[in-house]
Amino acid sequence: QVQLVESGGGSVQAGGSLRLSCAASGYTDSNYWTGWLRQAPGKEREGVAAIDSAGSTSYAESVKGRFTNSKDNTKNTLSLQMTSLKPEDTAMYYCAAGVVCTPGGSWLLSHPELFPYWGQGTQVTVSS
Repeated sequence: QVQLVESGGGSVQAGGSLRLSCAASGYTDSNYWTGWLRQAPGKEREGVAAIDSAGSTSYAESVKGRFTNSKDNTKNTLSLQMTSLKPEDTAMYYCAAGVVCTPGGSWLLSHPELFPYWGQGTQVTVSS
């Protein structure tokens, strides 16, 4: 079975940075998509970043230029480096993975429900 465990969340002031990490196990990266999703109070789940098995990345327009998604296959980890954080970034962040039929990462981010596996989530709070 697939297990995803996030870490690195916390509280930070606007303009600060945080790095989220996801330890993954129980899956083969081939044909898999991995990425990050988030959900703020009263809001729908939003796709933040995705990366395919070949390493191609996609980002939500709201985080482009500020967030960087990467993976380390040797360590079986996924990371999300977040900089220039804004209060609007406050949310529970989830690591996600799975085999997904999609025309591309940008499309997948608009349909985050297609990710079959989710982690437990890590809270990110950005204060003004």
